[in-house]
Amino acid sequence: MARPDTAALVAGGIRLASGLSFLVAPARANRLWGDPEPPGTTSMLLLHSMGYRDVLIGGLLVGAAVRGRDTRGWFLASGGADAADFLGGVRVHGDMTRSQQAIGLGGAVVGIGVGLWGATRRTGA
Repeated sequence: MARPDTAALVAGGIRLASGLSFLVAPARANRLWGDPEPPGTTSMLLLHSMGYRDVLIGGLLVGAAVRGRDTRGWFLASGGADAADFLGGVRVHGDMTRSQQAIGLGGAVVGIGVGLWGATRRTGA
């Protein structure tokens, strides 16, 4: 049996935990990501959608890592999700607070970097 991919376990675990936070406590997660205002109905829809997406990608990344399977595609999917978040954030950059810009856009940039790193690294799988 192949060894678990530790980097994929960590990255997938973080994405999975983030997704669960958006599903279990979306208003709290929204504050953590820099929005001081309580989310409205449309924002709640988007928070839940992000939660389901992140649980799915994170869970599949963790699953592949535990089974010793190739994780590069899931890293790419993870980075792609963050790229979509970044592009959406750039469109409303001027309407965001400094905190939202730093946490939301900065977090997306880090996620894109981790996704690209994970998708292009050499592994034993």
